[in-house]
Amino acid sequence: MRELSEKINRGLEIAEKRMLQEKALKGQDVIVCDAENNIRRIPAKRVIANNPIFQ
Repeated sequence: MRELSEKINRGLEIAEKRMLQEKALKGQDVIVCDAENNIRRIPAKRVIANNPIFQ
């Protein structure tokens, strides 16, 4: 069960990274919810720059 969970999580990370890269190339924003449950628009390039796992 743990192995399956790890594979699913890795697949989700890869999909998220690809989505962010595609949006960054197009100059698009992503919608995020912060710790206070506020919905914000952030440029995909900034999300990539601020998170080393997406680089």
